[in-house]
Amino acid sequence: MAKRVAVILSGCGVYDGTEIHEASAVLVHLSRAGAEVQMFAPDGDQMHVVNHCVGKPTEEKRNILQESARIARGDVTDLAKLDVSAFDAAIIPGGFGVAKNLSDWAVKNKSCTVQPHLEKIIKDFHKAGKPLGMCCISPVLAAKLLPGCELTVGQDKECEKCVNLCSR
Repeated sequence: MAKRVAVILSGCGVYDGTEIHEASAVLVHLSRAGAEVQMFAPDGDQMHVVNHCVGKPTEEKRNILQESARIARGDVTDLAKLDVSAFDAAIIPGGFGVAKNLSDWAVKNKSCTVQPHLEKIIKDFHKAGKPLGMCCISPVLAAKLLPGCELTVGQDKECEKCVNLCSR
């Protein structure tokens, strides 16, 4: 029987949503392993929209669920409908959408809050002893929500670029 895996997206694009390469790699490997995948994203506005050609925010507004549909090829469900009991595991690819759309870590760091539906989902998966896979920046969510979970976040030029985008 195939394992059921929820993949939680945060939009589409490394600077304001899900990192597309990470999401694609996750989906390829889950497919090769025979997993049954369902993608989810919150139905709400992104923190901001970044023009990825120039790396600068625009005045445009975009919806997280609609942007995630670009990666999910249209097959994405509102995060509020994710039933933890229906899945064996959950994976959250990285991208600064995790820090901007799934939480406000990008502007509040360790004082951040996590999107309420996602907070409940992470805690419920953990309580049930089900695996949570978190890529790139998404482990900050576990560090915020799960007692005893600690991590460090490195600093490099790419990270500085993303942090600068948050302060504009």
